[in-house]
Amino acid sequence: MTIDAVLFDFGGVYTASPFNVFVEAAAELGATPERVLGLVFGPYDRDTDHPWHRLERGELGLLDARRDIMERAAAEGLAFDPLTILARMASGGSGAREEVVASTRRVRERGLRTALVTNNVKEFSAGWRGLLPIDDLFDAVIDSSEVGMRKPDPKIFGLALETIGGVAPERAVFLDDFHGNVAAARQLGMHGVLVEDDPAGARAELERLVS
Repeated sequence: MTIDAVLFDFGGVYTASPFNVFVEAAAELGATPERVLGLVFGPYDRDTDHPWHRLERGELGLLDARRDIMERAAAEGLAFDPLTILARMASGGSGAREEVVASTRRVRERGLRTALVTNNVKEFSAGWRGLLPIDDLFDAVIDSSEVGMRKPDPKIFGLALETIGGVAPERAVFLDDFHGNVAAARQLGMHGVLVEDDPAGARAELERLVS
């Protein structure tokens, strides 16, 4: 097996997962994590017209998505601001995981192509990009809010592979912290690696695949 390229997610791979702060907030709200995550992010293993999905595709502005999510929550008897909860990540002061950055550098030293494939928000771009030496680590950045498609839509993986030189799916590895996105990459023929809260296992699996 020859691997020519590695694709990385951002949140949950280079940083702690944004889902985690909503799990914590759910306990404070007296709600289940599934309920709060569903209200904020919708069915994340699908691509729908939920306001967060539209936000990640660049079809909706951040404040409009925030309003729609708060209205949905209020209709279910919950009062919270998703942006206030997300801000906890920034206030925690955690930067990028240096061990994952180091793994990415080793991949590039082997001569493999790399891409960042992230479901993200236009208004957050400057913040998250400032955490990584983007130009040093990646041949391409595929930001859902810029390209108008989001994981798990297989088209975003196809775009990434084409952008870095037309790499065949079976010769590419994809790392993500969300099982639905990993499953979508595997269905396309890629080698999917699930990144857990401790990324050590995923880093070891990546090393095995590219060795």
